[in-house]
Amino acid sequence: MDFLETTIFTTTAGIEPVTGVLLNLGINGFVVEDAQDFNDFLEDTTIYWDYVDDDLMKLKDCETNIKIYLPQNPQGNETLLLVRQALEGLKSRDTSHAFGRLELTLNAVKAEDWENNWKQYFKPFCVGEHFLIKPSWEEVKDTNGRTILEIDPASSFGTGSHTTTQLCIQQLEHLVHKGDEVLDMGCGSGILGIAALLLGANHVTAVDIDLNSVRTAKENALKNHIAPDKLDAYCGNITQDEALFETVASRSYDVIAANIVADVIISMRHILYKLLKEDGRMVVSGIIFERVHEVADALVNAGFAVLEQNEQNDWASITLKKA
Repeated sequence: MDFLETTIFTTTAGIEPVTGVLLNLGINGFVVEDAQDFNDFLEDTTIYWDYVDDDLMKLKDCETNIKIYLPQNPQGNETLLLVRQALEGLKSRDTSHAFGRLELTLNAVKAEDWENNWKQYFKPFCVGEHFLIKPSWEEVKDTNGRTILEIDPASSFGTGSHTTTQLCIQQLEHLVHKGDEVLDMGCGSGILGIAALLLGANHVTAVDIDLNSVRTAKENALKNHIAPDKLDAYCGNITQDEALFETVASRSYDVIAANIVADVIISMRHILYKLLKEDGRMVVSGIIFERVHEVADALVNAGFAVLEQNEQNDWASITLKKA
């Protein structure tokens, strides 16, 4: 399998928060290059040296960066999009710009170019009991009775190939009933909200901190012949934007899907509790297996009860109701 070298540019102060973001996404292998390491070496009076290794010399004037390696396949692309979204979130919180530019390059290839190149790997595939997911540029002659869900992710997370998305869709097949009101928190490409509508939901409210995701979700809904009034999409941080919370809270939800990351789910736990109907159901994912108990405990302490927990490929989803 081919791998894509992905470099994230930051600062010495940004190394810990960036690697924390990567660990949250299940990425525990990375290479850190930091000019401060070279300076620390020079200032270490306990070491006697008469030459410096070439690899260390390269650090002398380098911009601090963190390298990760992603497989060149749909799963790798989904992970790349998760990393980009997580970096955008970190950048929005870094008001003092202490963590540098928080931009990434792909083996000297612009991210936009990769977004076009990876399309060769995105082929139609089945998810759960009902869906056949495909991009707009692929044709399917025989669906075997499955519902086509057409998705073009652009630069937003959610082709359906990532384990976390599939775990959510599989749960939505059991949770969504005709006429339901659904909240897709962290909507990305809109795939979960669209799946809910195709399963019979009456209306979906989609929220994401990335404006491109909101735009993409609306476009993908239209591609699936969903009327514009069936999916409302909003951009913003619901934990900080009171006006956005009030808008979203103008409806109450039979089903909530939150495919984000562990820390964000934990930070939203009280908001999600307020938004869910008393007899509603919620599925959360984007959780690496090592943190599933931490997330479940936080949600239980916020008033939820765990109904079901599912794991696949080191990722987990949790299905809950109000206790």
